[in-house]
Amino acid sequence: MSVFVAVDQIDKVFNLVGGGQYIALKGIDLQIKKGEFVSLIGHSGCGKSTLLNMIAGLDLPTEGIVTLEGQRITKPGPDRMVVFQNYSLLPWRTVRENIALAVDAVMKGAPAGERRAIVEKHIDMVGLRPHADKPPGMLSGGQKQRVAIARALALRPKLLLLDEPFGALDALTRGNLQEQLMQICEENQVTAVMVTHDVDEAVLLSDRIVMLTNGPESKIGGILEVDIPRPRKRMQVVEHPSYYSLRSEMIYFLNQQKRVKQIRARKKTAVARHGLEKVNLEIGFVPLTACAPLAIAQEKGFFAKHGLDEVTLVRETSWRGIVDGIAGGYIDAAQMPSGMPMWLTLGGHENKPIPTVTSLTMTRNGNAITLSKRFYDQGVYNLTDFKQHLLRTRDQRHTMGVVHPSSMHSVLLRYWLAAGGIDPDLDVDVHTIPPAQMVADLKAGSIDGFCVGEPWNYRAAEEGIGFTAATDLEIWLGHPGKVLGVREDWAAAYPNTHIALVKALLEACYYCSLPENAEEIRHILARREYVSTSVDYIQLLDPDSSSCDLSSPMREYAHHQFFSEAAINRPSRTEQTWIVTQLARWGHTPFPRNWVEIIERICRVGVFSTAARELGLDVSYTRQPLKLFDGTVFNADDPLGYLNSLAIKRDFSVAEVILDAPIRRAA
Repeated sequence: MSVFVAVDQIDKVFNLVGGGQYIALKGIDLQIKKGEFVSLIGHSGCGKSTLLNMIAGLDLPTEGIVTLEGQRITKPGPDRMVVFQNYSLLPWRTVRENIALAVDAVMKGAPAGERRAIVEKHIDMVGLRPHADKPPGMLSGGQKQRVAIARALALRPKLLLLDEPFGALDALTRGNLQEQLMQICEENQVTAVMVTHDVDEAVLLSDRIVMLTNGPESKIGGILEVDIPRPRKRMQVVEHPSYYSLRSEMIYFLNQQKRVKQIRARKKTAVARHGLEKVNLEIGFVPLTACAPLAIAQEKGFFAKHGLDEVTLVRETSWRGIVDGIAGGYIDAAQMPSGMPMWLTLGGHENKPIPTVTSLTMTRNGNAITLSKRFYDQGVYNLTDFKQHLLRTRDQRHTMGVVHPSSMHSVLLRYWLAAGGIDPDLDVDVHTIPPAQMVADLKAGSIDGFCVGEPWNYRAAEEGIGFTAATDLEIWLGHPGKVLGVREDWAAAYPNTHIALVKALLEACYYCSLPENAEEIRHILARREYVSTSVDYIQLLDPDSSSCDLSSPMREYAHHQFFSEAAINRPSRTEQTWIVTQLARWGHTPFPRNWVEIIERICRVGVFSTAARELGLDVSYTRQPLKLFDGTVFNADDPLGYLNSLAIKRDFSVAEVILDAPIRRAA
């Protein structure tokens, strides 16, 4: 289908009183097909109505053009009718007269009888026949809005533009009008663009949803395709498999934009102090037991001890929030899954390489694989049992949750399944879900199991929803869990700050490793600003009979290793090399032909060694081969040979990964 409306690289700049300019929209590029219903959504001030006004011809872009059927829009016209939130009816005219006034003005050449017939048809179309001779003062809000819609449609416009048309109406009236509008648009093949703040309204009415970022310089942050078939009924839409994912995507986007606005509002110019280039940091984390080093560095004063006087911990609900914060530069550093620096560097985010470095492994272990309790009740206790169950139930789809494609959770789950002869892409479905949502989804039955960090595995077992089929004890004892990640350009700009940050967190890791601190740390982590869960679900010490029974798969939990000697916190080139093979194995990123260069740039061993030496820690290290639970030994000197030897994998690509020239200022 050809393009009906084209918005081509639109900028909109407003001149401010007293001088200066406000850039409302920047680089807006959008194509709309004939008969399509498109919604614009975003926070107040993001330029939704400004964009709508430029399509209507009520305002002109500063740069770029808007066209309708190939013709440039330079002024308003009856081929584009706007329905505003405030109705815009003449109070001294009746329903019929308000509609007729518009019809008579636009269709002057048509016979009077034809014009009258059009007016009467549209009165019936919006269900206002009993009120045709009433003035607006005798109508309800919903009835007034129906008059406005009838008046717009009576002119047979090529394009219907709606600016929050139902925003001031009560829920019942709004719902009825939404369904009427949807029916009218479908029956008459109306092309429509609507501004809305209502995510449910957007899903119900739209073919596509355009999400705009915060202003100034608002851009299109994403476009969602609504794959729910038409004709639509409200309850059928709610029950469609795509409904909640579309709704969640919009809510995530809006929440993230709100967070970005808050972070920008408090963002200050880098404050240099104590010989550090920057002491005011925003550090992102996700609510997991593994965030303990960050929480302890804040609560016990380790950040301040090393000169970082103004540290704000930014709590994200998902790893996607961390990715957005690092990609957008809204946060300085972050707790990351151990594969995320590699994934970002290789272009995993929107196919754009974001060189990211790690100089500290904050935790090892801490991950587990949980299956639904119903599997346990059917005699499924381990990987072999699960494989047999999948063979018996080939007619069913089984869904497993992971927290991010680059996370160790995803890597371990896929490795575990493949080692048991289960193809993680063909034999099961692997979906990305925020960590804190795992237990709720398992309880609801929308997933059959998951791999996640604690406390969510232990909580699922304690609540009788799931059981732990494998922990780090069985998969890969000592695997890297969470690392400190910063952008490469940030590390170059703030080298002394980078070392101070590693020192503060390394001290916090040591504090977290001491058994006598476990109870204090558990209660800190349980607080609302960190994990926000019952302290009973947070376990820190090694599993033993006092807290769980390892002989029963129902009561195990994964344990965390924060520190035993400095070497376990050292970033490992061998481990990062293994991670890159797994990302390539499942098609998440290409395998870099220049993998040695990539590994060297990601693993900032020099930063770690400097920080550890300044703390008086032994930094001696002997490289050990990686031996996984299936007996495979990974040869870091021949990663491609290892990758080719794996029986279950995708067709992977090998490519030179071109990054900006490395910056040598940081160690």
